[in-house]
Amino acid sequence: MTVVSHAPDTGLWLLNTPHTSYALRIDESGAPCHVAWGPRLDPDQAAELAAPPSPPHSSFEGRPGVGEELPVDGGARFGPPSLQVRFADGTRGFEWQPEGHRLTEPAPGVHELELSFRDRVHPLRVALRYRVHEDSDVIERRLVLRNDADAAVEVLRADSAAWSLPPLPGYRLSHVTGQWSAETQLRREPLPHGETVLTSRRGITSHHANPWVMVDDGSATETHGRVWSAALAWSGSWRITVQRTPDGRAGFTGGAGHDGVALPLGPGEEFTTPVFAGLYAEGGFGEASRAWHAYTLAHVLPHPEEPAPVLYNSWEATGFDVDEEGQLALAARAASLGVELYVLDDGWFGARRSDRAGLGDWTASADRFPRGLGPLVKEVHRLGMRFGLWVEPEMVNPDSDLYREHPDWVLHTPGRARTELRNQLVLNLARPDVADFTYDWLTRLVGDEGIDFLKWDMNRAFSEAGWADQENGSDLLWTRYVHQLYGIIDRLRADHPGLRVEACSGGGGRVDLGILSRTDQAWASDNTDALDRISIQHGFGQIYPARTMAAWVTDVPNQLTSRSVPLRFRFHVAMAGLLAIGGDLNAWSPDDMAEAAGLVAEYKAVRHLVQHGALHRIGEPGSEAPTVVQYTAPDSGETLLLAWRAHERHGSPRVPVRPGGLDPAVRYRDTRTGAVHHGAVLAGYGLMLELPAGDWSSTSVHLVRDRA
Repeated sequence: MTVVSHAPDTGLWLLNTPHTSYALRIDESGAPCHVAWGPRLDPDQAAELAAPPSPPHSSFEGRPGVGEELPVDGGARFGPPSLQVRFADGTRGFEWQPEGHRLTEPAPGVHELELSFRDRVHPLRVALRYRVHEDSDVIERRLVLRNDADAAVEVLRADSAAWSLPPLPGYRLSHVTGQWSAETQLRREPLPHGETVLTSRRGITSHHANPWVMVDDGSATETHGRVWSAALAWSGSWRITVQRTPDGRAGFTGGAGHDGVALPLGPGEEFTTPVFAGLYAEGGFGEASRAWHAYTLAHVLPHPEEPAPVLYNSWEATGFDVDEEGQLALAARAASLGVELYVLDDGWFGARRSDRAGLGDWTASADRFPRGLGPLVKEVHRLGMRFGLWVEPEMVNPDSDLYREHPDWVLHTPGRARTELRNQLVLNLARPDVADFTYDWLTRLVGDEGIDFLKWDMNRAFSEAGWADQENGSDLLWTRYVHQLYGIIDRLRADHPGLRVEACSGGGGRVDLGILSRTDQAWASDNTDALDRISIQHGFGQIYPARTMAAWVTDVPNQLTSRSVPLRFRFHVAMAGLLAIGGDLNAWSPDDMAEAAGLVAEYKAVRHLVQHGALHRIGEPGSEAPTVVQYTAPDSGETLLLAWRAHERHGSPRVPVRPGGLDPAVRYRDTRTGAVHHGAVLAGYGLMLELPAGDWSSTSVHLVRDRA
């Protein structure tokens, strides 16, 4: 397969993935223009689509709002620009002048195309980068800016990419929205004409939106239909603008940053945007999700092949009331359940007795751990578990030794109030001295105490985002903060190759492909209510695989909802991701402990399917029918179904579920009942689930290839 091809006579470039094609051309003005994104094409077929666009109907129209490879500010363009710059003389705009291209293979099976341009008047260079992997339909795009002038350039907007869709009879937008404890609520709605902006202005990815979109023509389902999607690999503020034009086209542009913030680019400086990756799929939303999951496992996560351990976290059992004796007792209870990773949460350090004090003073409390953390870590290891620790490195309480010594280290604007959220302020990681301090104490803590795992939390958004002693600091910090954050984690993991990290920001406030490229999993929400989690996990899994989704079994009544749900139901919901336990084990009865141990063992027998299998969603959350998720091994010889029904209405019809991705020629045996099913029957006619009668019923069905 030729992955990247070029026709110099027409200026056409064609990028091929295993199932799709992406084509663009350099037009007569020197500007890069979109040609096609969809089913596979050969060069002749792509050339047929490369005709110049029709001229505008009137002088009021200008260039089309969709169809340029990277819309710029300048000329007769009136749509949302992907690139806006202001030069030292005050002029704005950009005119494309091609300077060449470069084709490379930075790794086996990876192909990269770089198209180089400069402005026709000013020495500002722009490179469009495209990367494709031979085993994925995902196309990675990013932008590189270089200022070769003697004066600074102000970058008002630098999106990573713009994606154009073909003309369709209609368009529907899929995305997620939410808030703290109610993240990733999936929305599918007709795309309105005009511009729809999804954004975070908070300095983090945010609970309220997530940087990805899917667009279809309104008829796609879980199993059928064409879907175009894109996801941004960035863990700070971001913006995606989806546009539907009056002439019946649609597209979207996205990148780091939000409106009102400019990036100064000094003489000789270069800026590379994060990846804004795109994917076209023909098999509906399910196929799109599976392609994103496979890409994340193959090309994003640091250690995707590892089975994630069953985790216990102490937070809901102890809150801030932690000490060595209590943690040792909990660790013994956790080990008896088959837990493999014990995580000590907040309250272990400094003067931390509530959320009002102690953040920033990262040494074990002498009165709670008089011998330090060493004895607890040693005992956890003796019990056969790894040891993890909760940290919040980006934060400081005003009531802390660190803040009293360095009040200038936080984000602040001179003369303005310092807004406290959760009684804390944000350390300015954009400052090299703050970043170095953070890295130093983290690497010492991990090395000295033998820490295997960090739950890295971040419990508030930015406010008063100033950097007083740095020129243009209030603009620079938004991107530099994220780059420094990435650098700290990268350095820490290089020092300690065995260290594993969970991304957390008050729940799901920092989940994106950027943070997942340097962590191992993510905390999806502080809401552990099993019923609410079904919807949260449904939205999370549209882009991100189960291998990244930490899911806890906690106590009832639930701390947030006061809802009581049977232990088995709670386990089955959590088993759809990375199973963890977060209840007060001291209060669990012998029967609860025995049932939990059995369910932990059951999960371990199937976690290879959950964490590395292909996801098929059967039934929407909130419907009368059971919600079912299925995980299938790549060779289709083994599959797992997890089903939940919150409420049963008397007389509701029982309808079989039809698993996906099975081999019709294979016979499958139910490991619990021994029943054998033909793959053709399961796929064509379905499987009748044996759900217990009544509310809060759930089940798991593990099918393996029958060798008889």
